[in-house]
Amino acid sequence: MRKHVAKMNFNGDPNIGLYGVATDKFCLLGRSVPKKLVKDIEEVLDVPVFQVGLYGTDLIGLFAAANSKVVLLPEIIYASELKKLKAVLKKLKVKVEIIRTTHTALGNNILVNDKIGLISSVYPKGQAAKIKKIFGVKASQLKIRGLAVLGSIGVITNRGGIFNSNLKDADIEKIEKLLGFEIGLGTVNMGNPFVSSGVISNSHGFIVGGQSSGYEVARVDESLGFLN
Repeated sequence: MRKHVAKMNFNGDPNIGLYGVATDKFCLLGRSVPKKLVKDIEEVLDVPVFQVGLYGTDLIGLFAAANSKVVLLPEIIYASELKKLKAVLKKLKVKVEIIRTTHTALGNNILVNDKIGLISSVYPKGQAAKIKKIFGVKASQLKIRGLAVLGSIGVITNRGGIFNSNLKDADIEKIEKLLGFEIGLGTVNMGNPFVSSGVISNSHGFIVGGQSSGYEVARVDESLGFLN
């Protein structure tokens, strides 16, 4: 039976979510992720993995937002990086779109799956509407607990979602209403509330930071719909 979860660090760093983004069609990882781990990641997520650079860094999860149809990137991406990314994703019929914004950490500000999205309130309404159109999903702008960087405290897939365990009931209710499903609450890497920093996931499985406790892994497992 194919395993759907793995704990790992990237070169000693448990904040693996900063280095990758996954959808039900592909996974993008930074170039520094060891090759020996890529095979395990492909098995767990059950999609092909492409190692790329973004703005001369390996912080793909920080800068990129993606679903199965589109990868959205800030315009700071280098031309050579963009050319390579378009070439590998063209085979999968995935579009690569660029947006001009001062809020370049798209991964921290946008949560999206193949049907729905949550967009940070830091973007002007017109820009948020453009992001929504690019992804082709039902999307809403949202600010949680005074935190504009909502993408850093949550993870959603087509199967479920997990958010910071410190969310207030009103915020949970608001998120669940917008997403249309019940979310789970938890942390990663021994109490880190920035959940997305320690998770790379899709509907097939998830990778979690190597310092995460058994309880934290179980919360992610349940929240993302694998134990239902």
